Amino acid sequence: MSARPVAQRLAWVDPEVLFLGGPAAAEHAFWLDAGPDATSGWSWLGDGSAVGTFPRDLIVGGAAGAPAPAVPGGFAGGWVGWIGYDAGARAAGAPAAFEAEPLEEVALLAERLVAFDHAAREAWLVAPAAVIDAFAADVASWRERGAARHPAPSGAERGHRGASSHSPRHATARHTPAEYAALIARCRAAIRAGEAYQLCLTTRFSVLAGAAPVDDVETYLRLRRALPSHHGGWVRSGGHALLSASPEQFLHVADGVVRTKPIKGTRPRSADPAEDAAAARELVESPKERAENVMIVDLMRNDLQRVCHPGTVAAERLLAVESYPAVHQLVSTVAGRLRAGTTLGELLEATFPAGSMTGAPKLSAMSILHGLERAPRGVFAGCFGRVCADGALDLAMTIRSIVVHPDGAYVGAGGGITWLSEAGDEVAEVAVKARGPLRALGATLPAGW
Repeated sequence: MSARPVAQRLAWVDPEVLFLGGPAAAEHAFWLDAGPDATSGWSWLGDGSAVGTFPRDLIVGGAAGAPAPAVPGGFAGGWVGWIGYDAGARAAGAPAAFEAEPLEEVALLAERLVAFDHAAREAWLVAPAAVIDAFAADVASWRERGAARHPAPSGAERGHRGASSHSPRHATARHTPAEYAALIARCRAAIRAGEAYQLCLTTRFSVLAGAAPVDDVETYLRLRRALPSHHGGWVRSGGHALLSASPEQFLHVADGVVRTKPIKGTRPRSADPAEDAAAARELVESPKERAENVMIVDLMRNDLQRVCHPGTVAAERLLAVESYPAVHQLVSTVAGRLRAGTTLGELLEATFPAGSMTGAPKLSAMSILHGLERAPRGVFAGCFGRVCADGALDLAMTIRSIVVHPDGAYVGAGGGITWLSEAGDEVAEVAVKARGPLRALGATLPAGW
């Protein structure tokens, strides 16, 4: 990182306006997004330069020497990007015979950014003092260009903008529903044999670019409107982009405390209030979903104990229902106090890939899943977000996401399999999770799904 940043107040503006006027046209850029119409949380957007990977030697937890000056929102610059699942699986010792996908890890150096406090409706420029005035001029031009592309649409126009302007795209599936159900049976056989007690089985849905390349900007705008989330995000590096409506926080580090919020347990929402409430109750009362969630909580407690002070790791919240536009989710929170001097590399070595995307025991689960899925997961099932220069960080799980590449895009989806899993229910859950991102791409689920 270069000179320490300063903050300068900016008149409030819809983050989407600045996004459209600036980062949306940049080769390397980001938007960490609290969601449209957010009334809490923070968003950050800006441009950056590609530096390859996150700094594994960075000391996390705010103990990296003299702290960065306080800026609104706590992100005084650092790195924004993603880490793919397959690299993490290999690093953890799981078999990974598949050829790595391009840009398995992306880190952008973020030294110029705009921070949005949605609760206070305040915005701030953050940049090194030597360039803050030039950045302010750039952001003023972003606002002007963005306003021309974003004319405050009415409700009817918003609905129109939520639809794809292209003819429907054709999505293909890595597995048919019958094939996925057969893999579920093999997961249950492995569980019965004592090789694992939970397995997160995934699949992929792909869309080819064809005559109309995938527009990562318009696709992300459709995704965020359809599936608003507190950990949404758009990150572009050259011809690749990650578009996410993730509801799952993987790792949050601040003031020496690390937290993870694994999600296990899903039910679709209903337009009927009584049916919707019944689905939420059924989720929290389900023996299968409760057992699955607690298994991963136990795994994450074990992972965090590798880098935290003894006796400080605990479940702060257990089996809470969080509701999103498409689904109800069962969420728990595990936290611990990091040992002084812990590096980012050590934290990732202890926790990544996340247990909610592997199953348990983790190494055995990843090895079994490698043999069943027989294809890379890529960016899906990894993580993305920000790592701050002062050692704080906030990384989300790469789920409910779209990965855009020069030849098209893909959407990953899956679910946790236990001995109590019913194949039909698990197939339906995959369809629920994939439907929204595919719709943002202008595609529908393949026949049978």
